Amino acid sequence: MGAPGKVGLVFVSHSADIARGLVALAGQMAPTAALVAAGGTDDGRIGTSFDLVSAGIAEADSGTGVVVLCDLGSAILTAETALDFLDDDTRARVRIVDAPLVEGGVAAAVAAESGDPIDEVVAAAESARGEPTSPGAVPAPEAGRAERAPDGVRVAAASGHSRTVTLVNSDGLHARPAAELVKLAATFSQRVTVNGADAKSLLGIMSLGLTKGAEVEIASNDPDGATAVDAIAELAASGFGES
Repeated sequence: MGAPGKVGLVFVSHSADIARGLVALAGQMAPTAALVAAGGTDDGRIGTSFDLVSAGIAEADSGTGVVVLCDLGSAILTAETALDFLDDDTRARVRIVDAPLVEGGVAAAVAAESGDPIDEVVAAAESARGEPTSPGAVPAPEAGRAERAPDGVRVAAASGHSRTVTLVNSDGLHARPAAELVKLAATFSQRVTVNGADAKSLLGIMSLGLTKGAEVEIASNDPDGATAVDAIAELAASGFGES
């Protein structure tokens, strides 16, 4: 069950259609992660089901962990009851997260797709609560401390590196390309920002609202960040495979 080596997600909603729709949406950005819908009652009415949630956790669990997101308070109660009936080993790797179902579910799915451990998948979901920027975010290189070269590369005076590219894909940095950017950023340990937003935060990137023709500055103050910056810049310049 589940996707080997990846945290699984269960979406608990009072509506089966909402849960299935979220799996379809998140699956566009996380095609190999285990995303399970547990919506509605056993007989298809509005509500939640202990049996569906329990089965969803079992289906999503690969032994790496399961994150459960819920839409309304009684859905959380159903999920908590399902956890009470799990064996100790399974219960220890299941987390119910207090986060907006859609935004948190999509962010968590991208983190799971990247192979992040459960704590980071939980943090991705919780980022949808609109709390302060992740501590992983860093400011862009200070103005006046770098010179722009003809090819668009900037090298900060001390150790930073940045590149500026123009978005060429017709829909700009919408959900799918934003997810591709975040998944690429997650492969690097260095800290990188996109127009000041944490490159590893899906919601942070999407909140920029960047459209076709927008200038995007990818930057890192990490002395070893040039490779990450260049890789992300090339992905953006390529149009994320959409142009």
